[in-house]
Amino acid sequence: MTPRGKTLLKVWLMMLGVFALGCLTGASLDSVYRIRARNNERQEARGRRDKQDIFEHMKRDLNLNEQQATEIRAILDQTRNDYRALRAEVRPRYDQVRQNARTRIRALLTPEQQQRFDLKVAERDAKRAPEERDEH
Repeated sequence: MTPRGKTLLKVWLMMLGVFALGCLTGASLDSVYRIRARNNERQEARGRRDKQDIFEHMKRDLNLNEQQATEIRAILDQTRNDYRALRAEVRPRYDQVRQNARTRIRALLTPEQQQRFDLKVAERDAKRAPEERDEH
């Protein structure tokens, strides 16, 4: 085989290797994404179930009649709404404290560290509960 043929073969093998690694990486990231999405769905469903289970336990343990159960359910729903309103009211103060800390930390970092820090902050913010993000 000529030197040019060997070089061409090496180039093709490298391209094939890069392509194979790209496919493997894409498939791996897709799997990770799907697993995380499935886990998030399970956690949300479990949260809804837990609230229902708590009410059902209360209903059974206290032997509530239908009128009591209806009125207690309304109280619990109103309380949940009150908590959401309170969180929405206080959330900007928490956000300001968080932002102040991030600004102070960022000032101590090198430009390279700042980029990594900003990436980590963005990842953490993306993981925050949807209701936290929606209250803004």
